[in-house]
Amino acid sequence: MRSYEGIAFRTAHLVAGNAADAEEAAQDAFLKAYRALGRFRPGAPFRPWLLEIVGNEARNRRRSAGRRDRLALRSAGESRPGDAAPSPEAALLEGERRARLLAVVGELREEERLVVGLRFFLDLSEADTAAALGVRPGTVKSRLSRALERLRALLEEPDA
Repeated sequence: MRSYEGIAFRTAHLVAGNAADAEEAAQDAFLKAYRALGRFRPGAPFRPWLLEIVGNEARNRRRSAGRRDRLALRSAGESRPGDAAPSPEAALLEGERRARLLAVVGELREEERLVVGLRFFLDLSEADTAAALGVRPGTVKSRLSRALERLRALLEEPDA
């Protein structure tokens, strides 16, 4: 559980849109996964299976609460262990670029935000992204293609 709690929380946060629901969804997903271990196919990858459960729990929470708020992709701004400390100027520029990118990502449709967030902000593979969203890998590819095309267009606009 400890090795997957970070990615489970970030995935749930991306889908649910807030930390409180994400935390509960991740906890419930771990319980459901534990109870379903007998149905887990031996030899199958565990992470996509778990993330699919996490994604489903988070979607259920979001639906049942009736929330349609924009996703807050705060996890994208987290620093990773071992990163060198940037200069103050570089940190300011990076912060501005990140804020602009997140604002533009926030303008995407929900399904586009989710696929971009899982694939690039959480660095999941296409297969893991598909499993987390409960869709086929081809659907991930097509959604990513449309989302990236839309992102490019929005980033090229002077007001974006």
